[in-house]
Amino acid sequence: MILRLLNIQGIAGIAVGLALAALVLVQKIETRHWKKESAGFEQLYRREQAAFVATVGNYRAAAEQARAADKAKAERVAAESRAINERTEDEFERRLAAARADFDRLRSRRAQADPGHGRGSTLSGMAASAGRAAQAASEDRLSRSDQLTATEQAIQLDELINWVRRQAEVDNRPKAIASPQVD
Repeated sequence: MILRLLNIQGIAGIAVGLALAALVLVQKIETRHWKKESAGFEQLYRREQAAFVATVGNYRAAAEQARAADKAKAERVAAESRAINERTEDEFERRLAAARADFDRLRSRRAQADPGHGRGSTLSGMAASAGRAAQAASEDRLSRSDQLTATEQAIQLDELINWVRRQAEVDNRPKAIASPQVD
Protein backbone atom coordinates (compact mmCIF):
# COMPACT_ATOMS: atom_id res chain seq x y z
CA MET A 1 0.00 0.00 0.00
CA ILE A 2 2.73 2.34 0.71
CA LEU A 3 4.28 1.47 -2.55
CA ARG A 4 1.16 2.43 -4.30
CA LEU A 5 1.31 5.82 -2.73
CA LEU A 6 4.93 6.15 -3.54
CA ASN A 7 4.83 6.78 -7.15
CA ILE A 8 6.91 9.42 -8.84
CA GLN A 9 4.58 12.22 -7.87
CA GLY A 10 4.38 11.08 -4.27
CA ILE A 11 8.15 10.86 -3.97
CA ALA A 12 8.44 14.30 -5.54
CA GLY A 13 5.84 15.64 -3.07
CA ILE A 14 7.72 14.17 -0.11
CA ALA A 15 11.02 15.53 -1.43
CA VAL A 16 9.51 18.99 -1.90
CA GLY A 17 7.95 18.80 1.58
CA LEU A 18 11.28 17.82 3.15
CA ALA A 19 13.05 20.58 1.21
CA LEU A 20 10.47 23.11 2.36
CA ALA A 21 10.80 21.88 5.95
CA ALA A 22 14.59 22.25 5.69
CA LEU A 23 14.19 25.76 4.28
CA VAL A 24 11.80 26.71 7.10
CA LEU A 25 14.30 25.32 9.62
CA VAL A 26 17.15 27.30 8.03
CA GLN A 27 14.95 30.41 7.98
CA LYS A 28 14.15 29.98 11.69
CA ILE A 29 17.85 29.66 12.52
CA GLU A 30 18.70 32.74 10.42
CA THR A 31 15.87 34.73 12.01
CA ARG A 32 17.08 33.86 15.51
CA HIS A 33 20.66 34.81 14.52
CA TRP A 34 19.67 38.17 13.09
CA LYS A 35 17.44 38.97 16.06
CA LYS A 36 20.47 38.49 18.31
CA GLU A 37 22.60 40.63 15.99
CA SER A 38 19.89 43.29 15.89
CA ALA A 39 19.70 43.39 19.68
CA GLY A 40 23.50 43.80 19.84
CA PHE A 41 23.42 46.59 17.26
CA GLU A 42 20.59 48.29 19.13
CA GLN A 43 22.61 48.20 22.37
CA LEU A 44 25.65 49.55 20.55
CA TYR A 45 23.51 52.32 19.03
CA ARG A 46 22.07 53.26 22.42
CA ARG A 47 25.56 53.35 24.00
CA GLU A 48 26.81 55.56 21.17
CA GLN A 49 23.83 57.88 21.57
CA ALA A 50 24.41 58.09 25.33
CA ALA A 51 28.11 58.82 24.77
CA PHE A 52 27.20 61.51 22.23
CA VAL A 53 24.76 63.15 24.65
CA ALA A 54 27.39 63.02 27.41
CA THR A 55 30.03 64.54 25.12
CA VAL A 56 27.70 67.34 24.07
CA GLY A 57 26.87 67.97 27.73
CA ASN A 58 30.57 68.04 28.64
CA TYR A 59 31.36 70.51 25.88
CA ARG A 60 28.45 72.74 26.84
CA ALA A 61 29.51 72.66 30.49
CA ALA A 62 33.10 73.45 29.49
CA ALA A 63 31.93 76.33 27.28
CA GLU A 64 29.79 77.72 30.09
CA GLN A 65 32.68 77.35 32.52
CA ALA A 66 34.98 79.16 30.06
CA ARG A 67 32.42 81.95 29.63
CA ALA A 68 32.11 82.34 33.39
CA ALA A 69 35.90 82.36 33.79
CA ASP A 70 36.24 84.93 30.99
CA LYS A 71 33.59 87.13 32.58
CA ALA A 72 35.24 86.91 36.00
CA LYS A 73 38.64 87.64 34.49
CA ALA A 74 37.28 90.60 32.51
CA GLU A 75 35.71 92.01 35.67
CA ARG A 76 38.95 91.50 37.61
CA VAL A 77 41.04 93.12 34.86
CA ALA A 78 38.60 96.04 34.64
CA ALA A 79 38.73 96.52 38.43
CA GLU A 80 42.53 96.41 38.42
CA SER A 81 42.61 98.85 35.52
CA ARG A 82 40.25 101.25 37.32
CA ALA A 83 42.37 101.03 40.47
CA ILE A 84 45.52 101.75 38.46
CA ASN A 85 43.80 104.68 36.75
CA GLU A 86 42.69 106.13 40.09
CA ARG A 87 46.10 105.66 41.73
CA THR A 88 47.86 107.20 38.74
CA GLU A 89 45.47 110.13 38.62
CA ASP A 90 45.80 110.72 42.37
CA GLU A 91 49.59 110.55 42.16
CA PHE A 92 49.58 112.90 39.16
CA GLU A 93 47.38 115.42 40.96
CA ARG A 94 49.51 115.17 44.12
CA ARG A 95 52.76 115.70 42.23
CA LEU A 96 51.25 118.51 40.17
CA ALA A 97 49.98 120.26 43.31
CA ALA A 98 53.42 119.86 44.94
CA ALA A 99 55.17 121.34 41.87
CA ARG A 100 52.77 124.29 41.78
CA ALA A 101 53.22 124.86 45.51
CA ASP A 102 57.01 124.79 45.05
CA PHE A 103 56.67 127.24 42.16
CA ASP A 104 54.50 129.59 44.25
CA ARG A 105 56.89 129.32 47.22
CA LEU A 106 59.93 130.09 45.02
CA ARG A 107 58.12 132.99 43.37
CA SER A 108 57.17 134.49 46.73
CA ARG A 109 60.74 134.07 48.06
CA ARG A 110 62.15 135.73 44.98
CA ALA A 111 59.64 138.56 45.26
CA GLN A 112 60.63 139.07 48.90
CA ALA A 113 64.35 138.91 48.14
CA ASP A 114 64.20 141.16 45.07
CA PRO A 115 61.07 143.34 45.13
CA GLY A 116 62.04 145.27 41.98
CA HIS A 117 62.93 142.21 39.89
CA GLY A 118 59.45 141.65 38.52
CA ARG A 119 59.14 145.28 37.30
CA GLY A 120 62.14 145.26 35.03
CA SER A 121 64.23 147.72 37.06
CA THR A 122 67.99 147.61 36.83
CA LEU A 123 70.44 148.30 39.55
CA SER A 124 72.11 151.69 39.14
CA GLY A 125 75.47 150.39 40.34
CA MET A 126 75.65 147.57 37.80
CA ALA A 127 78.04 148.00 34.94
CA ALA A 128 76.61 147.90 31.43
CA SER A 129 78.62 144.87 30.38
CA ALA A 130 77.55 142.92 33.46
CA GLY A 131 73.95 143.84 32.70
CA ARG A 132 74.31 142.52 29.16
CA ALA A 133 75.86 139.27 30.40
CA ALA A 134 73.03 138.78 32.90
CA GLN A 135 70.47 139.53 30.20
CA ALA A 136 72.08 136.99 27.83
CA ALA A 137 72.06 134.36 30.57
CA SER A 138 68.40 135.01 31.33
CA GLU A 139 67.49 134.73 27.62
CA ASP A 140 68.86 131.16 27.60
CA ARG A 141 66.66 130.25 30.54
CA LEU A 142 62.93 129.64 30.42
CA SER A 143 60.59 132.06 32.08
CA ARG A 144 59.13 130.96 35.40
CA SER A 145 55.74 130.14 33.87
CA ASP A 146 57.45 128.15 31.10
CA GLN A 147 59.45 126.31 33.75
CA LEU A 148 56.22 125.46 35.57
CA THR A 149 54.62 124.29 32.31
CA ALA A 150 57.65 122.14 31.50
CA THR A 151 57.61 120.66 35.00
CA GLU A 152 53.90 119.90 34.71
CA GLN A 153 54.44 118.22 31.35
CA ALA A 154 57.38 116.21 32.69
CA ILE A 155 55.22 115.03 35.60
CA GLN A 156 52.43 114.19 33.18
CA LEU A 157 54.75 112.15 30.95
CA ASP A 158 56.31 110.42 33.95
CA GLU A 159 52.90 109.41 35.29
CA LEU A 160 51.85 108.29 31.81
CA ILE A 161 54.90 106.02 31.66
CA ASN A 162 54.08 104.67 35.13
CA TRP A 163 50.47 104.10 34.08
CA VAL A 164 51.54 102.17 30.95
CA ARG A 165 53.92 100.01 32.99
CA ARG A 166 51.26 99.24 35.60
CA GLN A 167 48.67 98.43 32.94
CA ALA A 168 51.15 96.13 31.22
CA GLU A 169 51.59 94.21 34.49
CA VAL A 170 47.89 93.32 34.60
CA ASP A 171 47.52 89.69 33.53
CA ASN A 172 44.76 89.66 30.93
CA ARG A 173 45.79 86.52 29.07
CA PRO A 174 43.13 83.82 28.83
CA LYS A 175 43.65 80.79 30.99
CA ALA A 176 44.09 77.44 29.32
CA ILE A 177 41.13 75.25 30.06
CA ALA A 178 41.17 71.51 30.13
CA SER A 179 39.43 69.89 27.22
CA PRO A 180 36.24 68.10 28.18
CA GLN A 181 36.25 64.38 28.81
CA VAL A 182 35.04 62.26 25.93
CA ASP A 183 33.40 59.08 27.06
